[in-house]
Amino acid sequence: MLTLPNILSLMRLPLAFVFLQENPFYRALAIVLAMATDGLDGFVARRYSLVNRVGTVLDPMADKFFVFFVLTVLIRENRLSFQEAGFFLCRDFSVILYGLYLAIRGRLMNYRFRAIWCGKITTVLQLSVLLGLTFELPIPSYLFGVFALLGIFALVELYQTDRSRRRSQQESGG
Repeated sequence: MLTLPNILSLMRLPLAFVFLQENPFYRALAIVLAMATDGLDGFVARRYSLVNRVGTVLDPMADKFFVFFVLTVLIRENRLSFQEAGFFLCRDFSVILYGLYLAIRGRLMNYRFRAIWCGKITTVLQLSVLLGLTFELPIPSYLFGVFALLGIFALVELYQTDRSRRRSQQESGG
C-alpha cells in the first residue's frame, strides 16, 4: 500500500547509499533526512489515519536497513569496531530475542510489535552517534554501554507492554 507515510519510510533506503560518498556534508544530510523521515512517517500515519500493516513493518525495516548499511560503511572505514557496532545494535538484538520468546510461546503470529520508548530513545541516540562519527568526533566508550543498557530496558519494556496488553484483554473477556 503506497501511502505518504510509507513513501517517507522508503526514502531511507536510497539515503543509506549516500554513505558510499565520503563527503561528510552529504552523509550528515542523509542522517538528518533519515531522522526527519523517521519522525514524520509515524506522525503523518497517526494524524491522518494512514496506519496500516505494511507501514508498521516497513518503517522499522527501513530504519534497520539505513543503520546496518551505515554501520557497515563505518566498519569498513575503520571508524567503528565490530564490538562497538554490536553494542550499537543491542536494542535490535533484544527485539529479536523477544520475537524468539513469542515464537516459542506460540504467540508470535498474534503479536503486534509497536514502537516502544526505549526504541525511540535508542534510534535518536544511534543517529546522533552516526552524525558524530560522520564528522570524525570522538565518541566516548561509555556511550556504547548506554546502548547495551537501552537494549536491556527494551527487552523489559517489550515484556511489560505485552503482559499488560494480555491482562487487559483477559479482563475485557477478549
